[in-house]
Amino acid sequence: MQKIDNYNFKGKKVIVRVDFNVPLNKETHEVSDDTRIRGALPTIKKIIEDGGCAILMSHMGRPKKNPDPQFSLKQIIPAIEKYLGPIKFAADCANADAEAKALKNGEILLLENLRFYAEEEGKPRGIEKDDPAYEAAKKEMKTKQADFAKKLASYADVYVNDAFGTAHRKHASTAVIADSFAEENKMFGFLINKELEAMDKVLNDSQKPFTAIMGGAKVSDKINVIKNLLDRVQNLIIGGGMTYTFIKAMGGQIGASLCEADKLDMAKEILDLAKAKGVKVYLPIDAVNADKFDANANTNVSDVDKTPEGWMGLDIADKSIAKFEEVITSSKTVIWNGPMGVFEMDKFAKGTSAIAKAVAKATANGAFTLIGGGDSVAAINKNGLADKVSYVSTGGGAMLEYMEGKQLPGIVAIRG
Repeated sequence: MQKIDNYNFKGKKVIVRVDFNVPLNKETHEVSDDTRIRGALPTIKKIIEDGGCAILMSHMGRPKKNPDPQFSLKQIIPAIEKYLGPIKFAADCANADAEAKALKNGEILLLENLRFYAEEEGKPRGIEKDDPAYEAAKKEMKTKQADFAKKLASYADVYVNDAFGTAHRKHASTAVIADSFAEENKMFGFLINKELEAMDKVLNDSQKPFTAIMGGAKVSDKINVIKNLLDRVQNLIIGGGMTYTFIKAMGGQIGASLCEADKLDMAKEILDLAKAKGVKVYLPIDAVNADKFDANANTNVSDVDKTPEGWMGLDIADKSIAKFEEVITSSKTVIWNGPMGVFEMDKFAKGTSAIAKAVAKATANGAFTLIGGGDSVAAINKNGLADKVSYVSTGGGAMLEYMEGKQLPGIVAIRG
């Protein structure tokens, strides 16, 4: 497999799949968080400094028409130019032949939003799956997707995928395009390489004790990750809304807390499996409850399995925090995905912030710590701890699927 470190891009046109699906301020349309742009800089700079030219392609949001100004990548040009200087822009990603041909060594061209074309995702639009014509439309779209990928590939001599956040999708720009390049002319960028190195370290080279912290709303979202990690971890900490499916499965009182009633058997299965494998499972001991799902709700604290009728658990409380901190700070490997409560409301953010600080402390103690998932990353950033943990993943869904042991199309397309 070709390595970007060893490749000389001099005189080469390089098409780079980046993940510039960044948040925008609703009023000013300015980029409100440029983390993903900064993440791609090492790869782009390597190409330019070698004497090549970079053609950047990305999606933004989920547009349903072409064009759709609210999802135009033209809005993020100032945020890119802040780091790379003036760049060029192609207003139609599928018809950028002239712009690509005119590109000189050292220059950067940004293509318009890939998802303006349904061919990028390879799914027919405007037709439901239960429509008798859907399968024929789907087959036709796959052919169009292949043609779209070949068109994108025609702009360049080399393909670089540096968008880990979309690597779990078999899209034209993340997987299909790779078929148009010889093995020596396609590779991962620095960002994907770092992602894979961090995750492979956790999955295949972890030091004990290894603790997995799983939060978020639903057991069903994390079931396969948890099962895969049970063969590797010594400790499993469970928090967030999914807590109450486990508590209900164990016969506890959960009041009006979130619960997947059809997943109670699944929760029991996880607990039994963990026990059989010698994995210690830590559920919250106590919780902060609210009388409604509201930032200004009335609150009380109770044992997690004695939630008052009509109240819902929205955060872990002090006893839980103390126990979780103890387990985390004594670990040598930690992976964290998902919040401990309704983190977006300050009143219910204490538990998640406490976990963020505990993970940072574990890192200072010598642990390797991997953070993934929007709220976990937000908690790390909100507490100013991004540089106090080992690695913060840019790909929530992709990270979860990789942790499940799945083959990601964007990775397989290059690594095999």
